[in-house]
Order: sequence, then structure tokens, then C-alpha cells
Amino acid sequence: MKQTTDKLLMIRPDCFYANEQTATNNYFQERTRDNRQSTTIKAQQEFDDFVDVLKVNGVKVYVWQDAKEPITPDALFPNNWISFHNPSTMISYPMFAPNRQLEVSDAPIEFLTSNGFSFSNKIDFTPHISSNRFLEGTGSMVLDRVNKIAYCARSERTNEELIDLFCKEMGYTSFVFSSFQTVNGQRKPIYHTNVMMSIGLDFAMVCLQSIDDPDERNTLIDYFNKTGKRVLELSEDQIQQFAGNALELKSDNGARLLALSSRGYHALTSTQVEELSDQLKIIHSPLPTIEQLGGGSARCMMAEIFM
Repeated sequence: MKQTTDKLLMIRPDCFYANEQTATNNYFQERTRDNRQSTTIKAQQEFDDFVDVLKVNGVKVYVWQDAKEPITPDALFPNNWISFHNPSTMISYPMFAPNRQLEVSDAPIEFLTSNGFSFSNKIDFTPHISSNRFLEGTGSMVLDRVNKIAYCARSERTNEELIDLFCKEMGYTSFVFSSFQTVNGQRKPIYHTNVMMSIGLDFAMVCLQSIDDPDERNTLIDYFNKTGKRVLELSEDQIQQFAGNALELKSDNGARLLALSSRGYHALTSTQVEELSDQLKIIHSPLPTIEQLGGGSARCMMAEIFM
């Protein structure tokens, strides 16, 4: 079982703007006065530049251009509605926001099939939308694929019954905990696990400050110790800058890479950068419009392909 891949599906947006339907519980989203045409042009350029950085560093990126209809402002975050697993498995997920539910489509899968990929095992969790149960892919679940552990922070987008179903289908165990951020003086659940945690081959970048329950915090550390992950602790300020929304990849020649946004990279301390750089190459690209309006960052844009 592999933790990292050199192949990604990424979806280039046809439109991009602040999604009011996701803003109800995504406190990383901000507002702007720019019109939709302006924000779309900016997001498309940020997307293209990020893809270029990945390709230059030996990552194979399969880019699907999103369709004009239906209108899906968060389509550039495909890791929330689809994930890929060995052997030849794909899973589609039930999304919280109605206009994000429209992102689920056969077209990108047919595109990957035309490029030589085969998915003989297709698992569909989207019918659970009818019972208001949601699980937003590798946003809701940060996967230790080698040890088959799904780390999940509770939220309206991360239903525990569906976590159990995922684990049953895929042979995983789960550790479910609560993770919070401070919003206007109140502790609010963090909407996605992957903004406060990233799991690599031998490390875990994680905001332990966001886990208010000391028992849950200590249990999480125990999991990391038992699975040989050294802990690189992030502060709440750092994850607010998307330093935790990172993904370890590998290049076509097997070199280790860590991809995140430039904002996330510059939020890391020099000691953290040095510690990470001892093992891998950090690559980053500016994503200011996508982060401000979408409330997500680099990791959310990458759907890993495993064959």
C-alpha cells in the first residue's frame, strides 16, 4: 500500500466566486467586492500556475476543464467528492452544500478512462444525501493509507456513520475527534480535517491546539507514535494561513515532495521548513483568490490517483 502518488486529477474552474452555501460552516472563507468574472479569471490563473509548478517537479497532472453548466463555484476542489484507491477503486461522496452536490459527474472519470485508467470497483455514497448524512472525501478524512487509518474531525460535513461505512468498505480503522477554531471569540468546529492536519510518509503536520479535549489530543499523539509519524506541530494561526492544507506527493523519479500554497509555506517557521526539507522538497504556489473566497487551499485542489 502506497501513501503517496505522482498522479493527480485536478479540475480547472469555469467559474469561481465565494459560495454562500458553504460559508455557513466554513470559517476560512472571506468576502470580496470583485465580480464573478474577475474572481474567475484570477482563480484560473492561480490554478494554471499551480499545475505548472506540479508538472515542473515531475507530478503527472490530469486536468479536466469544468463545464459551464451546472454552475459549480467550488469545482476546483475535487478531493471532496471523489477519491481513488488501490486496487482500481473510486469512491464518490455526499456533499453538504446543494451546489457542491452538482459537482459529482461521470465526465472527469471518463476523461481518466480515456487516459488509460480503469476503475472496476465504484463505490457511491451519494445516496446518503437524502438522509442528510455527509462525508466530504479526503477533506473530511485524512488518510494514513499505509496503516489504513482514517483521521476525522467531527463536523456537519463529516458523518460518523459514513466514516464507519467507509472503513468497512476499505478495511480501515478510524480515529474521530473534535477540532475547533476561534471565530469571534467562540470555538467553532473546523469544517474539514485536512485544514488542520496532513499525513506524510513519516510525519504528521497537525494543529494540536485545535483539539480542546486533552484525552483526544493525547490519543491522537499515541496513534502517531505507534505508526512512526514524527509530529510537526502547527499553531492555530498557521492553519488559518493554510499551512496544514498540504499533501505529500512524489515525482516521476520517486523524489519526495510536499505541495502547499505560498501563503501556507510562508506561515511555517524556519525551523519547520528546515525539518521538512531534510526529507523532501517543498513546492508551493500563490493561491490568494482561491483561499480567500473558497476557504480551501492546495491540498483541496488535488485528487490523488492510485493504480
